[in-house]
Amino acid sequence: MKFGGSSVGTTVALTQVLSIVLHEHRQRDHLVLIVSALDGVTDMLLEAAHLAQMNNQRGYRRIAATLRTRHLALVEQLPLVAQERTVLQADIDLLLFEMLDLCQNVASTPSESLSPDISDKIVAAGERLSARIIAALLRHKELRGVAIDGTDIIVTDNVHGNANPDLTLTNQRVQQHLAPLLERDIIPVVTGFIGTSLQGKTTTLGRGGSDYTASILSVCLNAQELWIWSDVDGMMTTDPREIETAQVIEELSYNEVAELAYFGARILHARMIKPLRERNIPLRIKNVYKPQQGGTLIHRSGQDTTRRIKAVTSIQGIGLSAERSGSLVNITRFVDETLALNTGNHADVMISSQSSARSFLCFIVPPSVGMDAVDTLKSAIRARLAEYREFADWQVHLLSIITIVGENLDEMPEVMGQIFSALRGIRIVGLAQGPSRCNLSVIVEPDDAEQALRYIHTMIV
Repeated sequence: MKFGGSSVGTTVALTQVLSIVLHEHRQRDHLVLIVSALDGVTDMLLEAAHLAQMNNQRGYRRIAATLRTRHLALVEQLPLVAQERTVLQADIDLLLFEMLDLCQNVASTPSESLSPDISDKIVAAGERLSARIIAALLRHKELRGVAIDGTDIIVTDNVHGNANPDLTLTNQRVQQHLAPLLERDIIPVVTGFIGTSLQGKTTTLGRGGSDYTASILSVCLNAQELWIWSDVDGMMTTDPREIETAQVIEELSYNEVAELAYFGARILHARMIKPLRERNIPLRIKNVYKPQQGGTLIHRSGQDTTRRIKAVTSIQGIGLSAERSGSLVNITRFVDETLALNTGNHADVMISSQSSARSFLCFIVPPSVGMDAVDTLKSAIRARLAEYREFADWQVHLLSIITIVGENLDEMPEVMGQIFSALRGIRIVGLAQGPSRCNLSVIVEPDDAEQALRYIHTMIV
């Protein structure tokens, strides 16, 4: 079971977590918990790292003090015995002291950019703090909870900020360090999001990486199911923050939920679905405050033969166009390098199309880079294009990608006709039907995105 930041950040939330774990411990042979940092903590730690890089000692020390106050206040409200509370407070102080020490080292060696490996070390403190709090809470209820650092079991490559796990090596460490704990009826509380490279350096799996950790551990331990606990009722037909009529989807196939995660549904990490699909491990999304509700079940496509749309998402993209035809290899490689340089994420080409005299590309902007990074990315691409005569005629635009998801969508021409009819009056910049057979992406101008999303969502509800 994975618990997100919003489900571990308050006394009320932790009470719910404890109740859920107590109940499931009675129902199941073994439990493994994967936990995120408290809500907002990762962003604060990342800010502290950047302040250190600018030698702003007051700034990063202020953040450390705020984090200490927040975590200690949470501990004070928990029903722990004095000795357990004292040990936990000491652990919190030690972790934050190590974070401050890292920041001080960064501040004492100024550079134009923050080293990704140092950034990963600093932000890893968030999950370590929450894992120790939850393990202590379990022990208070006479459950044998033990905090386990993801760096001890998740082995990754060297891509700091968006690392890729090595399943073979990770499985070896899981069998060595985690499986024996389960045999002794110990509940491991594993830090999500963080791992270690073969060189022994701390890495992170990207935004939402705790989901990915949970997926990988489920595969290595041959889990019966993976449950993701959050503060929402399940996967929704669209983002409820944008469309108030969004509803919970009771069931989704692996293909459908993979497309939803990739195209902007913020509940799940985009890369977590593939390992579960390969091992046919069901995934359930549940609300920590409403554990009696079923949430959303994600599994292999069953007997659902209804010809319908399940969900629609909206995500930002960057479009490039030029009055030229010919190979797109060089411009695609160029933009990929620019995105990797600025965000640590490689570009995924959503749409590429050409006529006799014009070329068009559209790249998705991963949610992991943060909403504020889109304009920065556009400016960075535009600035680099201007440096090369070969690309001087390419124009850069911000665009929105509306993606409609439903199993076997390619066999529903009547539904596609209804989609285009619903978008009457909105300029369609580009179209793409995905090879998964369950998604159709419509590229529109950003000013038309909300209206397009609303039009299509009415076809679901």
